[in-house]
Amino acid sequence: MIKIKVPATSANVGVGFDCLGLAVSYYSTIAFDKSLEHLVITGSPKEFQNEDNLVYQAFVKGCDFLDKPVPDVKIDIEGDVPVARGLGSSSVCVVAGLKAASVWYDNAISTDQLLVLATEMEGHPDNVTPAILGGLCVSFLNDQNQPEIIQYGVSDKLHFVALIPDYEVSTHAARKVLPTSMSYADAIHQVSHCAAMTKALEIGDIHMIHEACDDRMHEPYRAKLIPDYSQAKNISEQFGGTMYISGSGSTMMAITANEKNADQIVANAKAAFPKWNVRKMAVDSTGVVSEVSERGKVLHR
Repeated sequence: MIKIKVPATSANVGVGFDCLGLAVSYYSTIAFDKSLEHLVITGSPKEFQNEDNLVYQAFVKGCDFLDKPVPDVKIDIEGDVPVARGLGSSSVCVVAGLKAASVWYDNAISTDQLLVLATEMEGHPDNVTPAILGGLCVSFLNDQNQPEIIQYGVSDKLHFVALIPDYEVSTHAARKVLPTSMSYADAIHQVSHCAAMTKALEIGDIHMIHEACDDRMHEPYRAKLIPDYSQAKNISEQFGGTMYISGSGSTMMAITANEKNADQIVANAKAAFPKWNVRKMAVDSTGVVSEVSERGKVLHR
């Protein structure tokens, strides 16, 4: 049996629209094993227990890339990462399927190849890159449509709180609400603030994080799709947090300078939004991991 553990990701991180992504300590684990039938999928809604399942499609893509037969497989999905909440749920599926195909055939897909294949499936690298590599990643597509990536460290002085509403924001709706152009002044603002944000996260400068996290590309428009955005932001800022919309939403992520502030944000957000999933998170610095076992005995990780 092969188990693939993939972290959730928080894209954009405020001012890094479509290029900045962060892996966080919220995981889905997907198991792959030999099946006596063509395909068996458990742990997902019934309508996705077939060949249209994104995990299986990624697994097939990995096998095809290696020019290997697609085996009869049983896939069991323990998917803690919620769907359509801005935490990279589709990237989790894509990375898990591709990584499983690689492990199935003796880790035959390199990390660089995995990044390319995952980006091809997602269409952009900002979520799949941290899901594979961990940490904070800046990524873009070069002239050959291949992902270019640079990784940053994130200070362990920082604490993160995810405020995950009990409602979705569709990626389509979040794209549709964006304007089609922006001024030079706003572009300069965005570039300068994104550059400052990456360094501020690296050194743990909470003042600079707060100053840099002033987005003009997407958040003012997407905030309108999240009815509780203003209240959530007020709670975060009341206790020294800086909040941004994770991905296209509806999740919002607060960054704080100490654990006490993070605990206060959690307590007050839970009181204000009792149906939400509010939880502290750490940065995942590892990315996707695999484990191979046989009859309950771990062979290698």
